[in-house]
Amino acid sequence: MERKGTFKVEFLKNLEAEVQARWEAEKLCEVDPPADPNSTESKFFITFPYPYMNGRLHLGHTFSLSKAEFAVRFQRMLGKRALWPFGLHCTGMPIKACADKLKREMEDFGFPPQFPEEDEDAAEVAEIKDSKVAAKTGSGKFQWDIMRSLGLEDEEIKNFADASHWLEYFPPLAIQDLKRMGAHIDWRRSFITTDVNPFYDSFVRWQFIRLKARDKVQYGKRYTIFSPKDGQPCLDHDRSVGEGVGPQEYTLIKLKVEEPFPKALAELAKKHGPANFFLVAATLRPETMYGQTNCWLHPDVEYIAFLHKEDEVFVSARRAARNMSYQGLTATQDSVAELGSFRGSELMGARLKAPLSPYPVIYALTMMTVRADKGTGVVTSVPSDSPDDYAALADLNKKKELRDKFGLTDDMVKPFHAVPIIEIPEYGNLSAAAVCDELKITSQNDREKLEKAKELVYLKGFYEGVLLVGEFKGRKVQDVKKDLQMKLVNGNQALIYKEPEKLVISRSGDECVVALCDQWFLNYGEDSWRKQADECLAKMEVYHHETRKNFEATLDWLRTRLPWDENWLIESLSDSTIYMAYYTVAHLLQGPSLDGSSPNSLGITSGLMTPEVWDYIFFPSASYPSDSGIDKSKLDVLRREFQFWYPVDVRVSGKDLVPNHLTYFIYNHTAMWPENPDKWPAGVRSNGHLLLNSEKMSKSTGNFLTLTEAIDKFGADGMRLCLADSGDSIEDANFVVSVAEAGILRLFNFVSWVKEILVVLEKLRTGPLDSFKDRAFDSEMNQKILETKENYEKMLFKEGLRTGFFEYQALRDKYRELCLDSGTGSAMHLDLILKFIETQALLLAPICPHVAEHVWHLLRKINIRTNEIRVPKMLSGTVAWAYVPFPKSSFEDENQETNGRVMLLMKVANGSIMNAAWPKAGQVDEILVKSSQYLMNAAHEFRLRLKAYCTPAIAAKAAKKTNATPVQRAIPTHGIVYVAASYPSWQSIVLTTMKSMITQIDGNASTMDEEPPAAMPDNKVLSSTLGKLEGVSKNMKKVMPFVQAVKDRILAQGMRALNLTLDFDEKEVLETNKEYLLATLELEGIEIKAAAEADEAKVRDECTPGDPFIVFFAPPSVTLTAVNIQPKKGYFQLEVPVFPQDTVKKLSQRIAKRCKNVKGSLRILAYDDPELGPRSIPSSSDPEKGLSTLQSDLSLCVDPENDKVDVGLSNDGLRPLGKQIAYVVE
Repeated sequence: MERKGTFKVEFLKNLEAEVQARWEAEKLCEVDPPADPNSTESKFFITFPYPYMNGRLHLGHTFSLSKAEFAVRFQRMLGKRALWPFGLHCTGMPIKACADKLKREMEDFGFPPQFPEEDEDAAEVAEIKDSKVAAKTGSGKFQWDIMRSLGLEDEEIKNFADASHWLEYFPPLAIQDLKRMGAHIDWRRSFITTDVNPFYDSFVRWQFIRLKARDKVQYGKRYTIFSPKDGQPCLDHDRSVGEGVGPQEYTLIKLKVEEPFPKALAELAKKHGPANFFLVAATLRPETMYGQTNCWLHPDVEYIAFLHKEDEVFVSARRAARNMSYQGLTATQDSVAELGSFRGSELMGARLKAPLSPYPVIYALTMMTVRADKGTGVVTSVPSDSPDDYAALADLNKKKELRDKFGLTDDMVKPFHAVPIIEIPEYGNLSAAAVCDELKITSQNDREKLEKAKELVYLKGFYEGVLLVGEFKGRKVQDVKKDLQMKLVNGNQALIYKEPEKLVISRSGDECVVALCDQWFLNYGEDSWRKQADECLAKMEVYHHETRKNFEATLDWLRTRLPWDENWLIESLSDSTIYMAYYTVAHLLQGPSLDGSSPNSLGITSGLMTPEVWDYIFFPSASYPSDSGIDKSKLDVLRREFQFWYPVDVRVSGKDLVPNHLTYFIYNHTAMWPENPDKWPAGVRSNGHLLLNSEKMSKSTGNFLTLTEAIDKFGADGMRLCLADSGDSIEDANFVVSVAEAGILRLFNFVSWVKEILVVLEKLRTGPLDSFKDRAFDSEMNQKILETKENYEKMLFKEGLRTGFFEYQALRDKYRELCLDSGTGSAMHLDLILKFIETQALLLAPICPHVAEHVWHLLRKINIRTNEIRVPKMLSGTVAWAYVPFPKSSFEDENQETNGRVMLLMKVANGSIMNAAWPKAGQVDEILVKSSQYLMNAAHEFRLRLKAYCTPAIAAKAAKKTNATPVQRAIPTHGIVYVAASYPSWQSIVLTTMKSMITQIDGNASTMDEEPPAAMPDNKVLSSTLGKLEGVSKNMKKVMPFVQAVKDRILAQGMRALNLTLDFDEKEVLETNKEYLLATLELEGIEIKAAAEADEAKVRDECTPGDPFIVFFAPPSVTLTAVNIQPKKGYFQLEVPVFPQDTVKKLSQRIAKRCKNVKGSLRILAYDDPELGPRSIPSSSDPEKGLSTLQSDLSLCVDPENDKVDVGLSNDGLRPLGKQIAYVVE
């Protein structure tokens, strides 16, 4: 839905531009170590993985990096030197691959390219469209289309065929977008990677020279995901599809084809000479080979025959053959010697000899669910332990027409039955049959049931299954799986085969394989290194338990040129593990450039940066390299930067980097600084991915936003607020456009309210802060300041936004509402409103700094006149308030002077809010806070009951059944609130028993006053236990509803819901705030009584501590006509009721309330002649002629039966008022 207007967001964007210009001019984000080298000043160093510069930053990037942004601003407010540098990643395959694709597309299709019509297989297209590459780039098949989707014209796109152009184009845009966001980044320290930057290139070379010297880098053959087109291993960040995917190991079973061969193979043998043909099946369960009854082929899949070695020809799907060629499983390395191809239907009925099978010959049969893109397209069949195989074989046995369709004879199917090979508890020795019977699976087409069946059988079979046959008989499957695999391999009956566990596409568009290739690799499996990584992780703050678990799981397994071998590239995850150290010195080496091409202030060139120089900068024990050609004083400047800023306090990242980059980050730091644990990473904060409107972001569907688009649409602070509100956990977060729109409104309204309230400050109340509402508001603000600080410290920014903005604004609204009993907001206290505005700006500053800065700037301009001479206490420590006398002559308008001395209120602040400290919270009165919350909950409940009272649904339903007219109750004018000092005895027993039972389940429950327990007893258990207790059993009809209500209260309030008494006096709280209750309920009178005084048993039963009960009623009254006698005032005649026990003051308040726009005091006048006075013509020169003012403390005596009202005089006499009175507004 399109936004109806843009005024509010344009207002915020203009505000943001002004604030950002001020920050940049004052260089507020540039941070250096303290001038004094002996300073003990605290620091905070946070980093974010530098993003690839092959496109604009998008909202997913922004969500992750926003965690760093919020944290660095908060930590700065704590008085720390807070540094957030930001690099721009250009290393590795992505940029080069994209540039090469553009070059090839121009060579193949001209300029501008004229691409052919789409002719890919529909299934393949669907798969790509669902993949990560489609989500990132849209549905464009060609790189040229992808570039067009970024808004680039053809003339611009051709420049991107040169990889260096990417480095010139996208980094400045990333900086521009982040500046528009208001990111607190020290841009002096930014750089681009690759050897284009000689200083960074030298730094990475030094890193790997030292790792190799420490025996961390090794050379050898390893299985790895590999791109044949690029001729390089394809690591995570070199992929457009398949990030996080690794090699999956299979056992490649050799099923020897026996003569007579199928016609297709016979012709092949005739053409190429005699050979041993093998259908090769990839299995994850070699232990089940004892139960083979057949093998499966798909009739429509294309299979190829290729040379494995001189006398052996393998048959598999083409994709699998391609994988095998890179693992030494074909006659020629990296290529497939294809002898022929044929459809699966041509191989049906082939006679096969299967290793370990009890049948001397089995046959190739038909299964329609065999896949060519998983495994080899040849599948072994073990119906005893595979539900799929059991169902498919049963279908062939039962359906002759199915056998006939594929040319299968009865002797190929009928004699073969499931063979017991593994005993599984609960499922016996034919587990597939047992689970298929249990789930009522009748056909191989019951896909959902079969998936569930496989989950049950495979998992239980691996962990609990025991072999019944073979040399490993009697042993658990999980214990012999590897031994059995090696027995088959060593007996030349099987091979080890690997392929990617899921589809992997390189950024060059190549489908990757698993290759067994020579490569340099970091030996993360080395024991002592692993031990250091464990030590580092144990000390790290990771903020989420799930993150720690992911790290521990990763630790359990495990494009800059290599400086000693120029033929090898360092992949993009290995060169990004300790570059955070480079941030500390980048600005001193690179000068004012991203690539180090500008001279620096130290006069150091990249050629002077030898490994020994880097050692001195980064290793505390390294000696000064006297032959370096660099003055020691200059190197000491670099060295001090590193020593002050390191270690990295927090590394912010998406959770997908935990299994790779973040783990390497830990490993490499421990390897580079093995003797200096104080330089190891101190913290990692990972987060989930970002959804947009509850769906994955995807250009192909249009559900996608770049950073710049989001700022254009919502403004920086509107976007930032929604990002903070999107989620805190490791689970995927959700950016909802409607929430962002609502955020814009909230921020705009806050700024507008501040402007409005600052204009009328002199109208606010002053004096002592001793009322209930003042003390409660002050205490609640202090509480939220503390809670927000705790949330920010834990990097829980959604929670911080809740406590520091949403709930903080609600506190102001509540205070304003509580103050309404004394007029239109004038009862709010000046000091508290100023404190609220100031602290709200400070609490909001980390998340919405532009709005906070603007409000801070508004506060600096405050001036107010007052006739009081006083100095309020300091609020946050950064702001001072003072009342300073000014002579009358300083005002242009002499009428501005008030009675007494004229004062000017001035505010002195420390410039930008970025230099302000986190607000100091005053004392929190917990009981007062609870009392305030109790009051608001009670008022809310009273309003609901009043609504129910005025709309009796039950009476209406009853009347409808009888076709009668529902009786309408009179609108109540009064109420009686009953409060209970204690629970009825049976309820006290229930609460005490529940508390005891919960504590038995959760030992910590007794100490969790504000939190719910981990678990509560089941209602059946509670009912059984409570039913046996004396004093409870006779109330069992009431007990369980009461129990459920208590459970609900426990979830909302914590264990304090089980307390038998409250920490405060309910009656006193309600009495103190009676005027508020009258105003919010729009009643004329209210009484507070003890529950014991109630006449109705229902009231006594339902009224419990903390849960007051209100009864509404409309007492008899007499209606008077009130006339305003002031000429030209605009106040009207109105009808006003008078109730028993009213006073003149109450009557004047009632009239003022009904007039609504009365801003002064109101005086009541009575006619000297109650009968004739109202009939006389009023005098314009003397409106009060014939009228007398009634003193406010006089009582009114009401006689509803005779419809008259008298005034009780001070001499105990009575004066009749008649039916009309007059009033004057002063």
